[in-house]
Amino acid sequence: MTWQLSKLLTAAARGGFPPADGSVTVLPQPSPRDIGVASFTCHAVVFADVEPAWVHERIAPGDLAGPLSPPFLTALGERVGREANNIDMTTVAEALPGPPPLELVETTDRSHPRITRALRHRDEVRAWTTADGGTLVIGRGVAGRWELAVEVDAGGQGRGLGRRLARAARHLLPAGELLWAQVAPGNARSVRGILGAGFVPVGAEVLMVPYGGRG
Repeated sequence: MTWQLSKLLTAAARGGFPPADGSVTVLPQPSPRDIGVASFTCHAVVFADVEPAWVHERIAPGDLAGPLSPPFLTALGERVGREANNIDMTTVAEALPGPPPLELVETTDRSHPRITRALRHRDEVRAWTTADGGTLVIGRGVAGRWELAVEVDAGGQGRGLGRRLARAARHLLPAGELLWAQVAPGNARSVRGILGAGFVPVGAEVLMVPYGGRG
């Protein structure tokens, strides 16, 4: 059932959002790993192997905050045997032509914390580093979409490296592909960097992860 959520996410990324009618759509989870809630303008999508009636019993009609509220996320976690990870802002950008305008060195070292975390949540993970302390990771995440993660060492922060890494990532995808980036709203530096790299907000999202697997 990956295609159902993939189709919805791709449409939203290209401006075809679900109807802003205050409703909640329930879709099967696209894989054994991916369970969560995606929120758009006045519409939410729960992707989990739960009965729609169970969801609608716990979210009152028109309750726009309900799908991402602590009570519902706690109930969903108990239902599926997981816990809620961060509530992130979801952003997306299209691939860019040509080579990345940044010197990147691909690495197969899987000990870097950012890479280790990506391997828990994504498939087909690839990673690159820069000489000045940047790490860029791309992999297939929710419903097979391409997802980005960026890490900048403390000594390299404050100089726009995160933004340049995020923009460089857009050059690493085939033409016509979309690249997603999830960002914690409170991380203002990362939010500014992602937006500066040409990503646009799509909504919000929380993934349900195995207990002890947050982050």
